[in-house]
Amino acid sequence: MRLVGPNGEQVGIVRVEDALRLAAEADLDLVEVAPMARPPVAKLMDYGKYKYEAAMKAREARKNQVNTVIKEIKLRPKIDDHDYGTKKGHVVRFLKAGDKVKVTIMFRGREQSRPELGFRLLQRLAEDVVELGHVESAPKQDGRNMVMVLGPTAKKAQVRQAKRRDAERAQGEQPTGPTDDGAALAGDAQ
Repeated sequence: MRLVGPNGEQVGIVRVEDALRLAAEADLDLVEVAPMARPPVAKLMDYGKYKYEAAMKAREARKNQVNTVIKEIKLRPKIDDHDYGTKKGHVVRFLKAGDKVKVTIMFRGREQSRPELGFRLLQRLAEDVVELGHVESAPKQDGRNMVMVLGPTAKKAQVRQAKRRDAERAQGEQPTGPTDDGAALAGDAQ
């Protein structure tokens, strides 16, 4: 087997018994790294420390992972302008937060015979929020509903970092101690 030392140096090709003896002398473990290689590759290492470091790397990766959230907004084809503005405001807020938005238009009764109304409404919404998001899934009819998915242009991690920077700036601008104005006013009154 090919043996790799504890610091990554190549020891060379040795017998298994010799590798086990070297591991025992160095008070380390003999770990087979590449069993399918010809000859198989083994490394001298502290296996407990290796497992701990691997677990810590996995924990850090999970901590930095961003969960994708899909928010849903439901509309009707005959929506009033003010109601449309309110719903558009929700979509804008979700996209600014870095979330995806699923926009659903629900058709009832005779409205089902006019899917072009829903299509135009979804196109209008997509044009209104074009600077914040893009269409990930084009409008498509799904039974009584028409669905479109909008994705944010900014990633959620970028939004989170920007919020953190803004909070730090705001915290740095706040006065930290008492001002002399109050003391001067109190002295003038006496």
